[in-house]
Amino acid sequence: MMKKLVLVAVVATALSGCATDDPNQKAKTGAAVGAAAGALLGYAVDDGAGGVLAGAAVGALAGGGVGHYMDKQQQEMEAALADEQARHELEIQQLENETLKIDISNEVSFDFDSAALKSAFTPTLSKVADILQRYPNTIIHVVGHTDSVGSESYNMRLSERRAQSVVDFFLSRGVVSDRLYAMGRGETEPRATNETEAGRQLNRRVEIYVKPVVEGQESEAYQAP
Repeated sequence: MMKKLVLVAVVATALSGCATDDPNQKAKTGAAVGAAAGALLGYAVDDGAGGVLAGAAVGALAGGGVGHYMDKQQQEMEAALADEQARHELEIQQLENETLKIDISNEVSFDFDSAALKSAFTPTLSKVADILQRYPNTIIHVVGHTDSVGSESYNMRLSERRAQSVVDFFLSRGVVSDRLYAMGRGETEPRATNETEAGRQLNRRVEIYVKPVVEGQESEAYQAP
């Protein structure tokens, strides 16, 4: 979770030297390119041990243009994924804070008790990845969920592995790592009852949150949904 914002004055040509590795977590905070100076921002992330500083080449959007930017991205998603939506394989919606949310059923994306993406579903994720690349001023959070069958610890690990599988696929399609965050919620956030098969099916899912990086509010994009 973002704790505080630290401004780092860096020349844009020094971009390759801005990132620092954090061995304790994959999630790293990014940097926003200033409109006037092309400077990079660094962010301090509260990692439970005082925070770490990291940077990434993720541009910030001027506040007034965020809605249009995210509306266009949603329109492209809706058009590209119309068939999948008609088959109820996924849902796309825009949340109040301009974040796009893509809700994917595990039944179409993973086999039972597996974190390996189904080959039949990778063309769908390829469409998503291609659009994400065309809209680089965003941070992508992939969140895995399970039903309550099995132990809580096992379900947490499975949800984490499935989220990471989606992130790894996006990486393979050229989405830069500093924009991608994977996390698992296990069985802790059910959408429906786990007492019925229909409810358990709704609870087994992967959610993709696409959050805009807004100038002056950059830290919010990196906060977990």
